[in-house]
Amino acid sequence: MQELQSTLARIDGKGYKAYRDITGRYRFDDFELRVDHVQGDPYAAPSRLRVIMPWDEAALPDDVRNGVRARAARDFLARCFRRAVRDEPAIAIDAGAQTVLDRTAALFTPQGVELRFTVNLPARGRSILGRQARELLCRILPRAVRAALRPEHRDTAALAHHCDVVEDQFALREQLAGQGLVAFVADGAVLPRRSGVDDRPLADAVAFASAPSLRATLMAPNAGEVSGLGVPRGITLIVGGGFHGKSTLLRALELGVYDHVPGDGRERVVTDAEAVKIRAEDGRAVHAVDLSPFINHLPYGKSTTAFDTELASGSTSQAAALQEALELGAGTLLVDEDTSATNFMIRDQRMQALVAKRDEPITPFVDRIRELRDTLAVSTVLVMGGSGDYFAHADTVIQMHDYLPRDVTAEARRIAAEHAAGRREEAESALAAPRPRSLRPRSVDPTAGRGKPRIKARGEDTLVFGRDDVDLRAVEQIVDASQVRAIGLLLPLLAAHGGEWVTDPGAQVRELLAQPWERLTGRPSGDLARPRPAEVMAALNRLRSAVFRAGGAG
Repeated sequence: MQELQSTLARIDGKGYKAYRDITGRYRFDDFELRVDHVQGDPYAAPSRLRVIMPWDEAALPDDVRNGVRARAARDFLARCFRRAVRDEPAIAIDAGAQTVLDRTAALFTPQGVELRFTVNLPARGRSILGRQARELLCRILPRAVRAALRPEHRDTAALAHHCDVVEDQFALREQLAGQGLVAFVADGAVLPRRSGVDDRPLADAVAFASAPSLRATLMAPNAGEVSGLGVPRGITLIVGGGFHGKSTLLRALELGVYDHVPGDGRERVVTDAEAVKIRAEDGRAVHAVDLSPFINHLPYGKSTTAFDTELASGSTSQAAALQEALELGAGTLLVDEDTSATNFMIRDQRMQALVAKRDEPITPFVDRIRELRDTLAVSTVLVMGGSGDYFAHADTVIQMHDYLPRDVTAEARRIAAEHAAGRREEAESALAAPRPRSLRPRSVDPTAGRGKPRIKARGEDTLVFGRDDVDLRAVEQIVDASQVRAIGLLLPLLAAHGGEWVTDPGAQVRELLAQPWERLTGRPSGDLARPRPAEVMAALNRLRSAVFRAGGAG
């Protein structure tokens, strides 16, 4: 620490670039500070620093050093550090919001507990304020590090509770398949959020309570028996009037693929980890996707078995999203009529009478949903408040009323029998799983301008990659900008693959995501969070420069 203080005193008042002299390692009494990168001027991205506290100094309990509990403990420590620096805006750590993701902000390494964060080094104009920097790095920062990591400052009960809650969620999710479920919502869960831009729980929300006929009981390692709504495999409809909680329930299921922090209200809402939300997305790019099960015999004989477009319509984009999800191996599809293309979802009897099938290229989802279940073992959870044509296909029908579920399966079946839809099914061929496409690696090019890489996240909605801005607004299961940054890091690793084509890029993505962070990152970045394969492939599928070839040819 003395060396750092001396350097800061020496460069006081000098030009901002002299801050680069502090790059290096500094030993404090109980941890090591590493200054990895110093910003070039006061208006550039902040400097990147790390601290490493040896294991014997941090003295963490043995049961939080590995597996799911280690991810939870790392998350807890990052949040403790953020709380310790909340009154010091110059220091920031990427500790997340409501979800507990695998982040690089806090890591467990052979050397000890590592925290990664950023610091805006103080200046007046472009002149170094050395005394203020010394106060920041040699007094305020050490105090925050010790508050977050030292055992004498640790709330041991809170750490244990945080780890228990995350471990329980993971265990509940792991039990779904064995219980014949695709999702589970515990009694007492709070699903509504404060607003569309505030993901915290609504203070006066109705607590969730399962319909008795749909109640399932799972076993959590810490909480014990947990009862709630079990969403079974197969075709599940969520119906109900407007503003009664249909989409709120589906949104909770979408995010049930992630663990949530204690107090979120969705700590015991879990979904099949591979579940994918599909929706319409006008204007997206589509690359060599086999749309023929849903869109076929286009005008002028254009084939749809390897369909390309730079500007997809609503129905085309939703068909592409579905086929891409199946290509990756999704076993559960989540669909909301509010974000779907009407002509992709349904074609009623009157429209069939007016427009003959020979003049309609689209086979609606309603005519494929049973094949998805019976042939491909793919379940669907569908919010549908505007059409009863799905009643005849549903295994389970849940009506949301005042944010509480009712089992109306028997009534829906009776109505379907008494009021036959009278429409003809329009599937013209048997449904089969799409074959994986191949990717040309060199088409995934992160460079722009003078050959320099250009990769950055603009929030959760946009990945800037090379010359492309990848629109991710419709990829609704991305929950953090740090996931977008990680996707930007992973795509060039696909591009580095040798050969003319990558066969089955989805499998390559899974292999990459199975690796530890130190094998994926070329520098000690503290602002990454691990995405799922589905979201990495979603970004790749929307990258306009990407070149795919149909059929998995190698």
